[in-house]
Amino acid sequence: MRYSKMFTKTRKEAPADSDSKNARFLAQAGFVQQLAAGVYSFLPLGLRTLRKIEAIVREEMDATGAQEITMPLLHPKALYDATGRWEKIDVLFKTEGSGSKEYALSSTAEEVITPLVQSFANSYKDFPVAVYQMRDKFRNEPRAKSGILRGREFLMKDLYSFHLTEEDFLAYYERMKEAYLNVYKRCGLDAIVAAASGGVFTEKHSHEFQVATEAGEDHIYIDRETGEAFNKEVIEEADHANEEKYEIKKAIEVGNIFPLECRFSHAFDFTVNSAEGKNIDVIMGCYGIGISRLMGSIVEVLADDDGMVWPKEVAPYHVHLVALGEDEMAQAESLYADLQDAGLEVLFDDRADASPGAKLKDADLIGCPVRILVSKKSLEAGGVEWKDRSSGESGIWDLGEAVERAAQMLVEENV
Repeated sequence: MRYSKMFTKTRKEAPADSDSKNARFLAQAGFVQQLAAGVYSFLPLGLRTLRKIEAIVREEMDATGAQEITMPLLHPKALYDATGRWEKIDVLFKTEGSGSKEYALSSTAEEVITPLVQSFANSYKDFPVAVYQMRDKFRNEPRAKSGILRGREFLMKDLYSFHLTEEDFLAYYERMKEAYLNVYKRCGLDAIVAAASGGVFTEKHSHEFQVATEAGEDHIYIDRETGEAFNKEVIEEADHANEEKYEIKKAIEVGNIFPLECRFSHAFDFTVNSAEGKNIDVIMGCYGIGISRLMGSIVEVLADDDGMVWPKEVAPYHVHLVALGEDEMAQAESLYADLQDAGLEVLFDDRADASPGAKLKDADLIGCPVRILVSKKSLEAGGVEWKDRSSGESGIWDLGEAVERAAQMLVEENV
């Protein structure tokens, strides 16, 4: 992609109301633009990263045997009447359609997925079932803040599993824990599995996936003896400041999984006959990852003072190629073509009207893994200057080796 043709450009200053790293850097770098509090447009650079995170999540969910679907975002009130949640979910956006029929914009999907699966899975032979979607969610958050971490509209992966035995459910639940940890690792994050209370969705304990960072608004408590982690709600109030018993860390929640038991299957009279002809209750589990929230979390955890630092698998482009002068442009053009021919994704800053300082500053702000600089100084030294955005390491590559060296660096980081 030629930067001169990019739909968006970087800004010299971050928006005045930016209240977090992700709000500041994503807007300043032209990844997102805020339309209203908690409502964002994803621009070309931001959408590329969002889609890469989405692809990682899809691969890991498919590996568990789950199948992808899409469900409507407009939900009839009658479904919530069946579960008794029309008034209980206080973040529902509610609207009235033709004929005075009431609807809710999707904030979750239990009311839709349960009767949907019920219509197809009517024999014990059809189980277990696991389906998921990646769709926008709408929640009327009273305090939309922290950029794309807490939005009123956001992209979410929600997966639901259906089982006929507790043993089968628990086995799948543990499999999902591993799948989630794989997702976060591939996104460059070291996630901690923390026991949590279930809130409005379940009366039993669930598990959250938390990433430790001083930018976090949650606290996790790690038992110094056992190594087990908990969120604040499952810790005795008397122990909230007990640093002898717990290591207390600030963190960002990047996903959660929890048992639904038979709460929603009972609401829709969803049972099946066993091989012996006995009526069996259907046991459900729910597994959520906020895709856009995960993108914001990566920024919060990994960004430095100069801008974003994208892990190789989710970076909008692998290489940020910069030509510093008009005389160097021809060499940069040739390298641009060679890098793409080698299968690398390249953002080429070919602007003629930008100063060298502005180009280098923008490269750090955007945060692609590898920066390749073509300058008079580098060419006089026989090559191009490279820089690893994460480590800050830099050096000179011989011009004839630049493509191979860049590809090798990225392969070594599992791109």
